[in-house]
Amino acid sequence: MRDLTFEDIETIGGLEEELFPADAWPIEMFYSEFFQPDTRRYIVAEVDGEAVGYAGLMVLATTADIQTIGVLPRFEGQGIGRALLTELLDEARRRGADNVMLEVRADNPRAQQLYTRFGFARIHTRKRYYRDGVDAWVMRLALATEDGETP
Repeated sequence: MRDLTFEDIETIGGLEEELFPADAWPIEMFYSEFFQPDTRRYIVAEVDGEAVGYAGLMVLATTADIQTIGVLPRFEGQGIGRALLTELLDEARRRGADNVMLEVRADNPRAQQLYTRFGFARIHTRKRYYRDGVDAWVMRLALATEDGETP
């Protein structure tokens, strides 16, 4: 696991197209995100030097938002998604967030299960949120404070 570099952006854009063909971010979006380090962090997971997953976080004030997380299908089930999410949650805590939000496709049970295992709860449905008309589940996680309490 490592931080995204400028040189990674084209590769990650290609992974985005492969993983999310119906609603992939345009490459310009990744460039824009990269140049906002005060509020964003993007990481890359590699296996044998190959980028096999990536994830991004935005933190504004005390709320963090998982911008994206993706793992190539042939590497699913190996803990890569879990490791990416763990690092983003740790980063959210370091930046002072007490809540983490995300949207996940209603037709993506694998991702929903991962988020639920981490304690995320579904709080809303955004009807026809994605370009292909699929709903998004809005999920929230209250992060524990230093003393272990949740807000």
